[in-house]
Amino acid sequence: MLQWKVGDVTITRVVELEAVGGTRFILPDATRESCREFDWMQPHFMDNDGNLIMSVHALVIDTGELRIVVDTCIGNDKERSIDAWSHLQTNFLEDLAAAGYPRESIDYVLCTHLHVDHVGWNTMWVNGKWVPTFPKARYLLARKEWSYWDTHEDEADYGPILADSVRPVIDAGLVDLVEEDHALCSEVCLEPTPGHTPGHVSVHIRSRGAEALITGDCIHHPVQMTRTDWCSSADFDQSQGRQTREDLLAHYANGDTLIIGTHFATPTAGYIRPRDLGGYWLDVDSS
Repeated sequence: MLQWKVGDVTITRVVELEAVGGTRFILPDATRESCREFDWMQPHFMDNDGNLIMSVHALVIDTGELRIVVDTCIGNDKERSIDAWSHLQTNFLEDLAAAGYPRESIDYVLCTHLHVDHVGWNTMWVNGKWVPTFPKARYLLARKEWSYWDTHEDEADYGPILADSVRPVIDAGLVDLVEEDHALCSEVCLEPTPGHTPGHVSVHIRSRGAEALITGDCIHHPVQMTRTDWCSSADFDQSQGRQTREDLLAHYANGDTLIIGTHFATPTAGYIRPRDLGGYWLDVDSS
């Protein structure tokens, strides 16, 4: 478990899966040979052979008054077309509770977007049906994001994601559709980062002069900081996604905003710095 303090706000990472390799399906340009030259990624984000390391995790923002879960991973018991993600049996909820955040204590769930590995624990299988995992929480979805997927549902790539992980919380009356710059409270607001999906958002945290940004999937892996042209195969609009990524990197480079990657392996967070040979890198030793 990793934890960061941003002013008076605490951000806690709860991991569902962390793995080496197996990333080519999502970043097809990131071959071992191509990645090896970027030695700044070792040992945290790449092994000695050039295999990328990625994580699937949720992030809990605790303002002291509100407990907010950002993205809910893959989930247990769900039929998925990716074998490694299908019918999982992880200890995610137990780990969440062990971190001090039992599911009944969560006030809000924020989904940066509605892909398979960001909505899974929205629901859980109880007595033969999918029910909301966080019964006291409001689930916040970007209006533009939901509008797109509500009319473009496709189970071919990953499985019945909306049916088992999104529509049940809507049917339960727990969803609020919000704008892409929605302010949840004085410390937490959304930041539009479109391209990966039409209504993709990142999450900005501010407290007592300190700042952090939870990326979502506008940057899947730190290698995309150096190779901004390496786009995800899952991007809705690769050109827009690249522009969003480059704008974000330029904006936060050399700054003090802690960047927390939604799929960045341990240590997961750092500061964006320009790279002498072009592009950027993630400095995990500056805090």
